[in-house]
Amino acid sequence: MANPLKLLSLTAVPVSVPMRRPLGTSAQTIQNAPLLLVTLETEEGVKGFSYAFCYLESVARALASMIGDLNCYLAGQTIAPIELSKSITRYFKLTGLYGPLCMIASTIDVAAWDALSISAGLPLAVLLGGACDPIPAYNSNGLGLMAPEIAADEAEALLDHGFHGVKMRLGRPHFAEDLTAVRAVRKRLPDHISLMVDFNQALTFADAMRLCPALDDEGVYWIEEPIKHDDFGHAAMVASATRTPIQLGENLVGVVPLFEALRSNATDFVMFDLDRIGGVTGWRQASGLAASAGREVSSHLFPEVSAHLLSATPTKHWLEYVDWANPILENPLEIVDGKANLSQRPGNGLSWNPDAVARFRIQ
Repeated sequence: MANPLKLLSLTAVPVSVPMRRPLGTSAQTIQNAPLLLVTLETEEGVKGFSYAFCYLESVARALASMIGDLNCYLAGQTIAPIELSKSITRYFKLTGLYGPLCMIASTIDVAAWDALSISAGLPLAVLLGGACDPIPAYNSNGLGLMAPEIAADEAEALLDHGFHGVKMRLGRPHFAEDLTAVRAVRKRLPDHISLMVDFNQALTFADAMRLCPALDDEGVYWIEEPIKHDDFGHAAMVASATRTPIQLGENLVGVVPLFEALRSNATDFVMFDLDRIGGVTGWRQASGLAASAGREVSSHLFPEVSAHLLSATPTKHWLEYVDWANPILENPLEIVDGKANLSQRPGNGLSWNPDAVARFRIQ
């Protein structure tokens, strides 16, 4: 039996990558993608890669410093993701693993699984029991809060590479403006194209009970996070009142709130965010809960790694595709005929383009 890998070092580099299509939501407009690039190196020379999406450059800088501290704390430990998770939890015992600290734990977990799959000579999907079959993807780039005709133009452009679905953001000051934009986009898209909409938690419960059913006859595939993401009781009432499926999950931290959401029938579909669900280890636990509840699982961001995880998810659904990390990757995820082609190389497919990392590095 081969000797287990040992952690030699963790390094983290914050970068800010310009988005080709800025994202305007009801919460914030984002022009650049602040990413934290994490490299885990083992004593045996195997490297694992992962990245966190930090939303703010200041968060990326702060997390890079914390990774440096963890580098000393975790050095020499076996690359066993569950045990590493326990060690990180102990390290942050006084603060608790919430918010950005959860992102740190998740990102290290992803890098650890990458190193393990590279050491095993297998793609991550195969190591987890899946296959490297193409994963259906929808294009989630752009389509923020913009004028209806501009949104329709952008939605049409997002069908390049054969995508069969796109997602647009809602949450304008007046719902009539949202409805006009939805109708403009839906009219421009072929009938077979799925149109997802995302309120980014913009509505009150009372408004959601009135407005979500108003979308039932507008050709919408799902309505994402109409209200506060953890208000499961009210979300269940919205789901019951609305024929269009409700989608939530990207903001759930770990499996406990996911269990509560499923138990409350708060959602028709579920969506896992790699940074918040607990990395690969957390995703595996969460996918079991989703399967037991009969809920289809889609991904939130991180399409390169999420494609591998969806392939090993019993109730896999849609991959959310964004191209935000492409400029700093040596081998960006390939989309053909609207599906993500998983890397056949050992690992999760991530590796950094050093020249691009130097160009976009946050000082």
